[in-house]
Amino acid sequence: MQLSGALAVPPLVAKLLVQRGLGNAAEAEAFLRGGEEQLHDPYLLKDMASAVARIQQAAANGEKMRIYGDYDADGVSSTSLLVHVFRELGYHFDYYIPHRSLEGYGLNRKALELAAADGVGLIVTVDTGISAYEEIEFAKELGLDVVVTDHHEPPELLPKACAVVNPKQEDCPYPYKGLAGVGVAFKLAHALMGRPPMEWSDIVCLGTIADIMPLTGENRFIVRSGLARLRNTSNIGFRALAEASGFELDQVTSMTVGFSMAPRINAAGRLDHAKRAVELLTTDQYDDAILAASSLDVLNKERQRIVDGIVKEAAQQWADKVETARAQGVSEPSVIVLAGEGWNVGVIGIVASKLLDRHYKPVVILGIDAESGMCKGSARSIDGYDLHAALTECDELLDHYGGHQAAAGMSLHRHRLPEFEAKLSSLADQWLTEQDWIPKTAVDLVCGVHDASIETITQLSQLEPFGAGNPSPRLLFQEAELADRRTMGKESKHLKLTLRGQGRSVLEAVAFGKGELADLLHAGSAVSLIGELSVNEWNGQRKPQLLIHDLHVGDEAAKFPAREHFGQVYQKLREWKRAPIAGLAATLEELFGWPEATNSMMLDVFRELGFIELDGSHIVIVPAPQKRDLSASELYCSEKRQADQRFAPHVYYSDLA
Repeated sequence: MQLSGALAVPPLVAKLLVQRGLGNAAEAEAFLRGGEEQLHDPYLLKDMASAVARIQQAAANGEKMRIYGDYDADGVSSTSLLVHVFRELGYHFDYYIPHRSLEGYGLNRKALELAAADGVGLIVTVDTGISAYEEIEFAKELGLDVVVTDHHEPPELLPKACAVVNPKQEDCPYPYKGLAGVGVAFKLAHALMGRPPMEWSDIVCLGTIADIMPLTGENRFIVRSGLARLRNTSNIGFRALAEASGFELDQVTSMTVGFSMAPRINAAGRLDHAKRAVELLTTDQYDDAILAASSLDVLNKERQRIVDGIVKEAAQQWADKVETARAQGVSEPSVIVLAGEGWNVGVIGIVASKLLDRHYKPVVILGIDAESGMCKGSARSIDGYDLHAALTECDELLDHYGGHQAAAGMSLHRHRLPEFEAKLSSLADQWLTEQDWIPKTAVDLVCGVHDASIETITQLSQLEPFGAGNPSPRLLFQEAELADRRTMGKESKHLKLTLRGQGRSVLEAVAFGKGELADLLHAGSAVSLIGELSVNEWNGQRKPQLLIHDLHVGDEAAKFPAREHFGQVYQKLREWKRAPIAGLAATLEELFGWPEATNSMMLDVFRELGFIELDGSHIVIVPAPQKRDLSASELYCSEKRQADQRFAPHVYYSDLA
């Protein structure tokens, strides 16, 4: 392959580069090995010159400046970065992050009044401020100047600040629009210092990954540099966080940052106050760092417990809504809108993500204040449904909103919830086609179990760091033999499979949060899986491991039954009402022609759903089953779509009742 030779990379890597639109040798070279030349001139950002001039004026006049951040990991990273930069430049400053539950998102009047009382002359926002028109007008009345740096979608009415630095402004000529809030703060730091402050690229890396920004262009260079710095960081906070959380910094990857570091940084703002996390990332005292890191680890465990509880309540609330809709003979809402008193607003975004994964519908989760009736919500969306555009259409119902296509936040009164749900669902029905409701997983390569080697993983690692915009290659393993399956983890939450390939080749595969599928899988079955390869290190041994994204059960002799076959078998069981277990699958085979193994599979699903129960040696039909459908995500099955080499879940089973 020409690209392989030009770049001196294995054909496997060259093929993936081409698939990702990098067939040009120069572009591929920049992607793989680009350096500081990838960084654009910060003064290409609209208002950057004005922002720098006002900050330098404040420094020259000895004015007190206040960095005003956000409480998520991007906001914490942005705040921490400017703390380091302002210290380095000798500015007179402090920082402020609002309390999530007491103050809410962004600039607020009480915080501005406090700044004025504290003698602040200039506020520099990071990761917030683009929607704060009224608040900035109020700040000016108090004698406060404001420089806004943000990356969220700009509203029609922009704040009249001293400077508004945001690459997403329509008239901003900056060539890269994918910066995180900490990325914009990094560009401000670059302009102030006259050089890119790569010594803090580890902090920029954290915020960029945590906010799920695309790992392309200059983000890719910054994150790659940040990961390299993290592996040998001098930041005491990162070292303490690794020690408290049990991961090795010298082996850190983008996945470590996204799934180990970021949740703990986020936990501070979700359950306590984000200043704990800023203190961690800016201290030079080890004792303070280890205390802060340990507290964040404890908060993260508590966050997980709270999330599990709300997910259960929300799932039941949605099931009740679906049941009510069916009883009334109407369709279930196209957008999931759920609200509950006592739901911690710091974690509802995580809950929304989990329900989106389960149902593949746009989701809004809201916490209700019992006294005032006000609701604060977080939303997550599917491809094709623009949350920011949808919330803009609902403007008259909302007190406040902001965000982008995939994630957003809002507040409104509880009595507006029914109208809000109806409007969001109506927009989904107008905007989305039938294909938009089908989740799709791109398949990069088709391979066998014997191809899953450490060498293959090493070759694929040349495309790191992986993340948004540059996902870890997804591999399809077709018709592998399932040698073993078992559950693992607390409460058997996770699924572990052993796959057997050609010769003596084996591959372990893990599906997190899918332990309930163990009873639906049978040793000796043929399974097809999509997943990401990684290295599992244990007791000094390094073995390939597949992180499962999707799974299809069956082979040519006994494929998973289609919807109509479930219906035929279920109707027969309803006629019988009670039937002996022994020989039942064989009897069904005689009636319908499906293999005995397939009928056994259907009976397992009926039992999982609560349509049948075991009574000694017999099965008994349940007159009024509580569960009425099993979605594709719950079955975790899918069918290959040959036309575009994508996998799309197929609803094999629907309402039988």
